[in-house]
Amino acid sequence: MSRIGKVPVTIPSGVDARIEGDTLTVKGPKGTLSMGLSDNVTYTLEDGKISIRPANDTRTARNFWGMQRTLVSNLVAGVTEGFSKTLDIKGVGYRASAQGKTLKLQLGYSHDVDLPVPEGLEVKTPDQTTVEVSGIDKQAVGQFAAEIRRWRKPEPYKGKGIAYRGEYIFRKEGKKK
Repeated sequence: MSRIGKVPVTIPSGVDARIEGDTLTVKGPKGTLSMGLSDNVTYTLEDGKISIRPANDTRTARNFWGMQRTLVSNLVAGVTEGFSKTLDIKGVGYRASAQGKTLKLQLGYSHDVDLPVPEGLEVKTPDQTTVEVSGIDKQAVGQFAAEIRRWRKPEPYKGKGIAYRGEYIFRKEGKKK
């Protein structure tokens, strides 16, 4: 029995949700998101809430239940508040700057790294060592933040690299003389 799946997703005022065929579409103040629905789970929209139940008593249906509820919840949260991730850049000479739809990173390579910002995302650089990725799609925000971080993962000896804000970097002791 899924504890997460049992709780229906509340739709706040100003948000419109529709189930048409095998697609759930959620429209809110920040934009519109849609998601394909699984056959293993049944979705019911009533009284401003979306309830998710397993379609049958198979193990696969029970596995999908909690995850599908979380995905629906992320759609509703995305169109109301949005999602954001903040990355901190540490290292001498490491910096970032957002130039239109391109993020320019200087990470100690012989060349600058230019990353095109995906459609629907917004990237800000309040200062040279901070990158803020925001948007309404949680998966897209997390994926682009991971692609930025991939260019210089934090290393354990000096802590240099790109890390998520609040991420703990396990530090190792260096060589002893």
